[in-house]
Amino acid sequence: MMNTGDDGPGRPGRPGGGPAALGRAGEEAAGRYLEAQGYRVVERNYRCRSGEIDIIARDGDVLCFVEVKARRTGAYGRGIEAVEARKRQRMRRAAAGYLQRFGSHPPVCRFDAAEVWLSPDGRPDQVWLVRNAF
Repeated sequence: MMNTGDDGPGRPGRPGGGPAALGRAGEEAAGRYLEAQGYRVVERNYRCRSGEIDIIARDGDVLCFVEVKARRTGAYGRGIEAVEARKRQRMRRAAAGYLQRFGSHPPVCRFDAAEVWLSPDGRPDQVWLVRNAF
């Protein structure tokens, strides 16, 4: 499901809108990067009562739940540092909900994190992928 909400005019010196636009740009860049690495994206923005997962993808036979964090600057720290214990727990619960569709034979899975650095104009500069992030 795509968020079509208005991000507003953005902040001065931050082309491309606010945090939602930053997140969408990061998720798009991460999805392209994962596909270039041989992953097959099977779902984006999975949501359930327990939480949400930015990208669900297959890396061979392994089902990967990927959290994406986008940054324009390091002012708020590294994106990977923002995947704190509470976020990891919500992702685990959301993944458990997703895995219910497989019944008693769920696939091997893991949790990855993608840190996306965007240029000041909102274009992806670098993607850093951490496999088995937690």
